[in-house]
Amino acid sequence: MEEATAEPRIVGVRFRREGKTYLFDAAGLSLNRDDAVVVDTEFGPALGLVATTSSMIPLTEPPASLKKVMRLATDEDLQVRMDLQRFEQECHQFCKERIAERALPMKLIEAECLFDRSKVIFYFTAENRVDFRELVKDLVQRFRIRIELRQIGARQETRLIKGMGICGREVCCAGFLSNLDRVTVKMAKEQGMSLNPEKISGLCGRLMCCLSFEYDSYAERKKMLPKCGKIVQTEGGPGKVVRQNVLKGDVMVQLEDGKEVTLSIKDPDKSADG
Repeated sequence: MEEATAEPRIVGVRFRREGKTYLFDAAGLSLNRDDAVVVDTEFGPALGLVATTSSMIPLTEPPASLKKVMRLATDEDLQVRMDLQRFEQECHQFCKERIAERALPMKLIEAECLFDRSKVIFYFTAENRVDFRELVKDLVQRFRIRIELRQIGARQETRLIKGMGICGREVCCAGFLSNLDRVTVKMAKEQGMSLNPEKISGLCGRLMCCLSFEYDSYAERKKMLPKCGKIVQTEGGPGKVVRQNVLKGDVMVQLEDGKEVTLSIKDPDKSADG
């Protein structure tokens, strides 16, 4: 009989604090959250932090072709990361100067060097397509390394630059959000938000990310409330639902005499089926 193959112990690793979490085979290593590790990726070795351990990852079956954690990061690995950060600052400054000298209609956001120094990626924003071929030549001539210029959108720019939202906290995209999910105006409507762009737009000028991750909770809670226009029974008689307060779990009901009363849906017997 063939021996059963043990399932790999899986950990989630982030390469940026605000970035997406990627799954890796722990390769038999005993890893804890916030451990610095060197992992094997399709772009070569990379240094990241363990964000989730096996017990925190709900999987029915392990993904196929899972890349492995190569080792716990050594002091030498951490020194390499520090050296790369200084090199990235140098790359950013030089590229920014060349963009200005060539009067290119683009805004440089960040320079990122791969852990093995095989390539430097320059992230930028621009309103339209930019002919940056001469800029690439300048960068290659200066750094003697593979160069990639990658155009990103406004939401990705804010995620990298960070900042404070209108709620007074750091923008969600630079904090705990792993993915930038699609956000729609419908989500704002379902949550009873004002459709004034200044009220529902983030620093990036796009719809706020929080509208997306709170939407499911609002939609679920709204199912428990009678819809606007529905006739319900209250202690003062029948009335029509005119407003909903999803968070409080109650509705405002207008009675036949024009008076408005608040009906708590914690007592479902008070709501009518029709």
